[in-house]
Amino acid sequence: MGAGPVLAPIPACVRVPPEAVIRIPSLLRQLGFAAAAAGTVWFTATRTQPVFLGKAPVASRVLSAAYLDSSTVRAPWLSLPEPLAMRHPQFFRDVSAFSTDLRRTGQLEPARADSIARIAVREAYHRRIPPALVLGVMLTENDGFKRNARSSVGALGLMQVMPRIWIPNLGPILGRNLKDDETNLRYGVYILKHFAKRTADTLDARDVTRIALLAYNGCVRGSNTPDCREYPERVRRHVDTNARTICSGRDFHECVALPLWAALRDTTPPAAPPIAAPVVHVQSSGGDVAPAPQTVLRRSVAGWLGGAMADTQAGRTR
Repeated sequence: MGAGPVLAPIPACVRVPPEAVIRIPSLLRQLGFAAAAAGTVWFTATRTQPVFLGKAPVASRVLSAAYLDSSTVRAPWLSLPEPLAMRHPQFFRDVSAFSTDLRRTGQLEPARADSIARIAVREAYHRRIPPALVLGVMLTENDGFKRNARSSVGALGLMQVMPRIWIPNLGPILGRNLKDDETNLRYGVYILKHFAKRTADTLDARDVTRIALLAYNGCVRGSNTPDCREYPERVRRHVDTNARTICSGRDFHECVALPLWAALRDTTPPAAPPIAAPVVHVQSSGGDVAPAPQTVLRRSVAGWLGGAMADTQAGRTR
């Protein structure tokens, strides 16, 4: 046989790197880190729930609400400037319907029912909230409609307003006598709108109403009143049962939740339509055409106020 290959000797100046040594403690440390990271991911995925899990995108929820086609959301208190809304025929129908629902409870004389209805609907229009919501809260808080009603924590009147919290700030504006129906309703409606405005823009109509009502009831942690979480549901039942006239057969969602949700996102009512006084020309004695005294025709406002066919004349020619 022939001789095998001859290996050349390695020069002394060339250093051969040593073989890599696997250190067991370092490997175990890396495996521990990996296990801890995997455990963190598993815990996060199984124990926490993302805020928007199960919720459709905001645009989809807006479109699915179909509020643009809802007659409820086209109510005068929502779609008109306040001066026109207060003169709209629907305003007077709402006052009458509110009074009818109050009388049906059997707790009020007709004169007081009419008075409460007028104040409640006026304040609801002023603050741009559904009148039926005011009725539902009033029935939940004080179904006997007692002016002097006082809760165990000191809340007073029809809407059970806490004087020590609200009078220092609102007293100079809304008055201080919470045993007076008008003053109490002013406070109650203001407080409802105040808490509704503080809800997040990403909430849907049901959550907006629920959170606003919980805040009105003072149910933050539920430690003072253990069953306070049921408060929105009690208001809803009162609306569905006792606000049949003011809601015209609509349920709580259609009559209260959707309109309130829309009002919070449309914070600027449309401007009143311009009222122009057209010039009416008459033939003068000299044959010239001259402008006559102005006859103001308020066609646009008449349409806003209920489709009146007749024009309102501010002046009359003789």
